[in-house]
Amino acid sequence: MRALRFATLILLVAAQQASATAGRGTRPNRSARTVGRSVNRMAAVPAGRFRPLYAAPHAQPVAVASFALDRDPVTTGEFLAFVERHSEWRRDRVRRVFADAHYLADWPSATDAGAPAALRRPVTQVSWFAARAYCASLGKRLPTVDEWEYVAAASERSTDARGQAAFRSRLLALYAGVGRQTSAGSFVNAYGVRAMHGVVWEWTLDFNSVVLDDDSRATGSGADARDRHLYCASASIGATDPSDYPAFLRQAVRAGLGARSSTSSVGFRCAAEVTS
Repeated sequence: MRALRFATLILLVAAQQASATAGRGTRPNRSARTVGRSVNRMAAVPAGRFRPLYAAPHAQPVAVASFALDRDPVTTGEFLAFVERHSEWRRDRVRRVFADAHYLADWPSATDAGAPAALRRPVTQVSWFAARAYCASLGKRLPTVDEWEYVAAASERSTDARGQAAFRSRLLALYAGVGRQTSAGSFVNAYGVRAMHGVVWEWTLDFNSVVLDDDSRATGSGADARDRHLYCASASIGATDPSDYPAFLRQAVRAGLGARSSTSSVGFRCAAEVTS
């Protein structure tokens, strides 16, 4: 039933996007300029192989095809421009099936995103549906979990620093400040991508592809019906590296989100296919 409801929401948002595309025919030049600027601000990520946090014991690493990823998170100013072009995504007009009551709640008004400094910060309080629609309006998409994690594994000098204790400690320290830091103070990794850690958590296309069990003892036929092995540290069961605490934190955030969620600590960036 949940999958059916989610599929229905996908069809609804696709219909909204199709309607918006049809209405953009009178402004082709502005759209073309926007897409051109957006592509120039993307980093080319080469193909490679990646071992996700959860995989079968003897599974081969996941192959990640080459793609492009925004160098920076989408800013509030950029999202404001999107809302101005697509008024159905204004907070006073968005359908509640696509966003909860917190959607863009920190903006002074539906068409005012705040002072110039606020416009330069990563946008937050946007739902998965809104983030997906923004990317689609530029001919792009949200990155998959595998793509996002593949790029996020990089430090400034290494494309995969996950096994380095110092890198993990650094990420944990950055995560402690999520929502209070700016992109300017974050590092640019080996792919040329900035602020993947510590500024905002970020939406992915398949954010709900891995579901972690909680510690609810009131599930089932009795007050303590669940097996004891599901309590507390059960999320580490099946993990390829139980010591990768930063990855567990990211997955826990994703597991706590719904597609309508609009929180003050979640933003996004877009990805795109690489064309020859």
